[in-house]
Amino acid sequence: MQAVILAAGEGTRLRPFTLTRPKVMLPVGNRPILEFVVESLVANGVRDIVMVVGYHKERIMSFFGDGSKFGARISYVVQDKQLGTGHAMMYLKGVVKGRFLLLPGDNIVDKEAVAALLTINEGSAVLVTESDEPSKYGVVELSQGRVVQIHEKPRETVGNIINTGLYNFQGDILPLIEHEVKQGKYGITEALQGVLKRMDLSGIRLRGRWEDAVYPWDLVRLNEIALESGGQDINGTIEPGATIKGPVRIGKGTKIRSGCYVEGPVVIGEGCDIGPSVSIMPSTSIGNGTNIDPFTCIKNSIIMANVNIGSHSNICQSVIDDSVRIASNFAATCGDANVQIEKQWHSVDNIGCMVGEETSIGAGAIVSSGSIIGSSCRIGNGAKVSGYLENRSIVI
Repeated sequence: MQAVILAAGEGTRLRPFTLTRPKVMLPVGNRPILEFVVESLVANGVRDIVMVVGYHKERIMSFFGDGSKFGARISYVVQDKQLGTGHAMMYLKGVVKGRFLLLPGDNIVDKEAVAALLTINEGSAVLVTESDEPSKYGVVELSQGRVVQIHEKPRETVGNIINTGLYNFQGDILPLIEHEVKQGKYGITEALQGVLKRMDLSGIRLRGRWEDAVYPWDLVRLNEIALESGGQDINGTIEPGATIKGPVRIGKGTKIRSGCYVEGPVVIGEGCDIGPSVSIMPSTSIGNGTNIDPFTCIKNSIIMANVNIGSHSNICQSVIDDSVRIASNFAATCGDANVQIEKQWHSVDNIGCMVGEETSIGAGAIVSSGSIIGSSCRIGNGAKVSGYLENRSIVI
């Protein structure tokens, strides 16, 4: 069987982290989200994979190549204009042959979820699950196991069973989708409304794990999930006096200096310099080439590649993008916050801060919980930041 992974979109609600990469290449557990999807397909024997790419497609194609490194055979089709997921399926004509799986590349999907999809041998089906936040997704109405209607991101409550975006389609659905797209229905949920009049779609209850990142703070939760599996694997240098506890993975060329305390689950990439006397607490991932100076504490956060963090800093529940420079005595406060994304307010529990790539933050700066700082910003010494900062903002 073939699998099609939709990987063309930007993920505008995840800005600033999608400025130079597609959403599917955001790292959790020091691996792109898309890699977890490929891994789960291969674990179920699905190795013939087609990726629909578009926005910053070179990031995806250079990482995955022909798929051989991942035990798969990967080919690519390019969606030149990212008009929607239904529109993306127009590019599959002549590429897929017969029954196929359709999956989003920006979700963590485990092998049990894929296995549930593979139980379908007749007709078409969508994987559904219950959600506490159904308004973020397409809400599915079912009748005797059949999908009656899908409400895309409804403003009013119509139920809590949602569409995961994982499908098992029979091949003859493609011309039906194409017909709907030509009527201007570019999203797959919208296109399926018309298809439901001519073809049954079963709703299969989720077994296993499926998690989506819609907003920047969702990456923290996905990172926790990504770090759940895996034991201890130490490839770097651990100085005498450093403590490594639990499932901790450390890459080649990394130094954990004396007095450091690292408690897993934690992953630290290659070529990092940590400490001395740094505390890395559970559910933290640190990318390649990152340096963390003495007496700093990091907890439940994503620190991406080539980041420098000064001494006596405190970071929790946060996401720090590539090549950020943070001076000493930095504090990212954690707590509940109201955060605005695309003119909508969200109440978020226990959130730190989100910092875009190549931003520099001066000594003694304090960033309030729920703050989102864009890319290439300059934050001065002792500055206090709250709310949303556009890319290239300067705070003195």
